[in-house]
Amino acid sequence: MNAFTHTTLVLASALWLGACASTPPPAPTPPPAPAEAPPQPAEARTPAAPLPPVPAVPLKKPAPMELIVQANPGSPIISFRLVFHAGSVDDPKGKEGLTALTASLLTQGGTRKLTSAQLQEVLFPMAAELNAFPDKEFTSFSGRVHKDFLPRFLEIFTDVLLAPRYDPSEFERLRTDALNTVRNRLRNENDEQLGQVALDALLFRGHPYAHFVGGTVQGLEAITLDDVKAQARRVFTQDRLVIGLAGPVDDALKKALTSRLAALPATGAPRVPLPPVTPTPGRAVVIQKPTLSTAISMGYVTPLRRGDPDFFPVAFALSYLGEHRQLHGVLFQELRERRGLNYGNYAYAEHFIEAPGTTFNRANIARTQQDITLWVRPVVPATALFATHGAVYYLDRLVRQGIPREQFELSRSFLLSYTRLWEQTDQRRLGYAIDSLFYGTPDFLEQYRQALAELTPESVQEAVRRHLHPEALSFAFVTQDAPALVAALKSRTVTPLTYSSAKVPELLAEDKAILRQPLPLRPDAIELIPASDFMEK
Repeated sequence: MNAFTHTTLVLASALWLGACASTPPPAPTPPPAPAEAPPQPAEARTPAAPLPPVPAVPLKKPAPMELIVQANPGSPIISFRLVFHAGSVDDPKGKEGLTALTASLLTQGGTRKLTSAQLQEVLFPMAAELNAFPDKEFTSFSGRVHKDFLPRFLEIFTDVLLAPRYDPSEFERLRTDALNTVRNRLRNENDEQLGQVALDALLFRGHPYAHFVGGTVQGLEAITLDDVKAQARRVFTQDRLVIGLAGPVDDALKKALTSRLAALPATGAPRVPLPPVTPTPGRAVVIQKPTLSTAISMGYVTPLRRGDPDFFPVAFALSYLGEHRQLHGVLFQELRERRGLNYGNYAYAEHFIEAPGTTFNRANIARTQQDITLWVRPVVPATALFATHGAVYYLDRLVRQGIPREQFELSRSFLLSYTRLWEQTDQRRLGYAIDSLFYGTPDFLEQYRQALAELTPESVQEAVRRHLHPEALSFAFVTQDAPALVAALKSRTVTPLTYSSAKVPELLAEDKAILRQPLPLRPDAIELIPASDFMEK
């Protein structure tokens, strides 16, 4: 591990150790403060002009089995990445979760030569990795092995696609695991992901993106082993595949891999047409479940994506507002550090899924239609509504006032360095290179750094005003007392914060401005859903 990476990990550890804040209870004898007026309902936001529909402009279409190589002769590790333009949008209606379950059975269910247990026994002494990750439009199969074990691993890695075992007992095991993910891990354990899935379902209602990638209860229960076999033939085909290789790659390896994968079906099912999304701001879904905290997600669908000239300035502005799991963002500093409300507050210019073991976005989750989102979590229920108003207030302030010059330069300096970490492994470089094929953005991260050098506060502000729309937000909440939260949202009554220590007058004045910040919510568009009903069908 080099010194720079070690320093990064130390800083990240410090972030985690310091990341447990909550609003302190009122002290028995509070410090002297000006008398507060009784809470007043927040102002209603005047509806803005309707935003135009977000079209489904197709992503680029690489050649069948196009090969991407990131040569690294000095590394002893060979990385594989097979990315199929196939995902949960390809799930048949009533069989939601089929693509994800198919990918799981292929990678975990064994091959014709190896049972599932034998597959793990063979991979373990090689210290090899073999994984699948499905998303809305893409499914990635990744592998990693030392070059000394290449011949054996290459056979196994391709056999999971070309000669799967399709063991009925493994199918039942993995389908049960997928059902447990919905019923237990999502509904009962992971408030953060549940809120993100709920926001997806709200923003993309009636769209192929709407259902959870892992499926629904009724969808998974309806899937048969024959469905899985047919889905593999339908969507994991040559014409949907991009092949990635990194490390000490030679011509023999390229030829061996491509010749083996040529046994895949040449074509399969036609691509699923994606409809335009008509923005419908002002909606909220409140998921009720037993939980000590409240998770808040908010966002809207946007036509902005990589390749648009405004993507870099908007991504820069949202990084300044709240880079994922970083301390310097405005939301983090204002809501957590100054007010002690919660753990983390972040903002995203495109759909974000954290890559395991990192703080970075996962590669190969490209989407035709993107979303801009803000996350606020976990929050004490009594302060959840204030935190929501606070997040909207600071987003609105960014649109109205822009980024101060000093903070602009600090954010630029941070991103010029931080983007280097996004490409620090062969697998991540492969992922970015493959994404660039679909978005039409060669050398994406280098383009980002070049853009950073040229951005000005004025150019960023112009792009922000074109694309950041607080009035377009919709909301997803995961909380215990959902009826009380729904009532507060409808009445627009926000409880002021109380503090156990004196606060500077500027902060108290800003609290009053946050209380007055309108939420773009329509009382008739607020839904309450028990967690036990969500993702049922």
